[in-house]
Amino acid sequence: MPESLPLDVIVAIPTFRRPKMLERLLLALERVQTKASVRVLVADNDGERHEGFDLSLRLIQRGYAWPLETFVAHDRGIAQVRNALVERAMTKPFDFLAMLDDDEWPQPQWLEQFLHVQKETGAGALHGAVLRVYETTPGFLARQCDGVCHQRGTTGPIDMVESTGNVLIARKCIEELPQPWFDNAFALTGGEDRDFFVRLKARGCAFAWADEALVHAYVPASRANLKWALTRAYRVGNSDMRVFLKQRPKLLARAVEFAKIGGAILLFPILFVTFSALPNRTVEPLRKLCRAAGKIAAMFGNYYNEYSVTHGA
Repeated sequence: MPESLPLDVIVAIPTFRRPKMLERLLLALERVQTKASVRVLVADNDGERHEGFDLSLRLIQRGYAWPLETFVAHDRGIAQVRNALVERAMTKPFDFLAMLDDDEWPQPQWLEQFLHVQKETGAGALHGAVLRVYETTPGFLARQCDGVCHQRGTTGPIDMVESTGNVLIARKCIEELPQPWFDNAFALTGGEDRDFFVRLKARGCAFAWADEALVHAYVPASRANLKWALTRAYRVGNSDMRVFLKQRPKLLARAVEFAKIGGAILLFPILFVTFSALPNRTVEPLRKLCRAAGKIAAMFGNYYNEYSVTHGA
């Protein structure tokens, strides 16, 4: 029986003014061990300095391990650069699109683990584990918060993929989603990834977690603290509410969501006092309160542009 042809995978990387991080990622990709046919696609969202574009050209000229293509996506915004990547990728043959952020770098077996879990589960989109590497050691409370803590899970089907940092997406899922794939209204706020996967789920896409599809993610000192972590919780609540309202939810769904917000605010004093005796739980009511505040702000049309500031180099 003839051997099956290798799968075609495009690794898509958006970048903005972080050439040192991008170089670490691209060098790590050269060490990836896989039977798949791999192509790497880098979109630099900085039309002024285009450091990521220039770096990619230097790697191409010295002989990069995989076919590497780079271009400048001039329209500023995280949704815009992701759309530019997907649009460019869709002109090429591929079975799966892997997305990595420029502050991440994969382990050698990263892609093979993704493809193994995809074959076992049949999922259309998968998320892999993320282990943080800190420039400065964050405090105990900050280490429990999203964006600072590690992301681990149990390999197998999951209800939702929450972000595009370390994901694998089947081409057929992308083809079924109307353009723009990522909503440009989320340009600098974030949340474009959650909106993308919410729409994928509505079209029947199944999700899975691949815990051995492991990447590391660098956390600069400006993010390794409780202030940033709680601000991040506010932003997530802010963008989540925008995604929720965009779906035009029915009255009952709105009532449930508003009840959750009210509960987080009313129960905050009780939970804070209760959890103060449990050091590993103290930050949870603070995170919920910040998320609730972000959701309320979004309901009144106030949006937080988290990605107007670049962290790291």
